[in-house]
Amino acid sequence: MPSTTLRAVNGLDATPAALADAVLVLIDYQNTYTTGVMELEGWRPALGAAAGLLARARQAGTPVVHVQHDGGEGSAYDVRAEIGAVHPGVAPAEGEPVVVKNAPNSFVGTDLEERVRATGRRNLIVIGFMSHMCVTYTSEGAFLRGFTPTVVAEACATRALPSVAGEVGAAQLHASAMAGIADLYGVVVASADDVE
Repeated sequence: MPSTTLRAVNGLDATPAALADAVLVLIDYQNTYTTGVMELEGWRPALGAAAGLLARARQAGTPVVHVQHDGGEGSAYDVRAEIGAVHPGVAPAEGEPVVVKNAPNSFVGTDLEERVRATGRRNLIVIGFMSHMCVTYTSEGAFLRGFTPTVVAEACATRALPSVAGEVGAAQLHASAMAGIADLYGVVVASADDVE
């Protein structure tokens, strides 16, 4: 029996968001994911894809929101320290809001929903670190709040994880995360070139 998605079963639109009608949300492009114990596999090409999409969004006048995870003072996600800062390759420009969160879902305990609604746009383009964690849960959060997220796979990355069945490689985990999002929460495109 051929596989299908819950989106297809429920007749949800499969059209990716466009820069002209979306808000670009960049999640957790923090230095902690580029070095040390939290370094992600493939972070460099993912960051490059994110930087290219961010530049296009700025040129198109697309609203942009940056998200940073704060794990508290002294943590690997300390936004007051260099390790928790947004990587210079996608650093916020003047006037671009930064939402600081404490949960994997960027909507929980933040004003992200209000910021998105204030733009009058329902479509989100979601990119960031990590694929299986904050990208997935923010996409779910967007979907449950009536937004329509599009996730750009090449602009996301993750790391290998241990499991009871043995280590799950980063590429496998990334692919699984994208498949999980595409099953219901949003449209997933392979490349930033797939976003008009």
